[in-house]
Amino acid sequence: MPKLDYRIIIEPLAEQDGGGYVVTVPDLPGCILDGETPEEATVNVQDAIVGWMDAARALGREIPAPTRSLSAAE
Repeated sequence: MPKLDYRIIIEPLAEQDGGGYVVTVPDLPGCILDGETPEEATVNVQDAIVGWMDAARALGREIPAPTRSLSAAE
């Protein structure tokens, strides 16, 4: 599978929310996944992006190109 170069944001989940980490792909609305560790979530993100793109194609929606802007987490 080719590398899909989308920016991701990794954030810890609170213990009351189950712990672990949540990853969002800002360029792909609704593309969100989680993992027990940041590494696990990062490994799984490529499959989530491919799944998001497959669903978008099936619905006839445009797939946005990755943005290259940098931003700091608050």
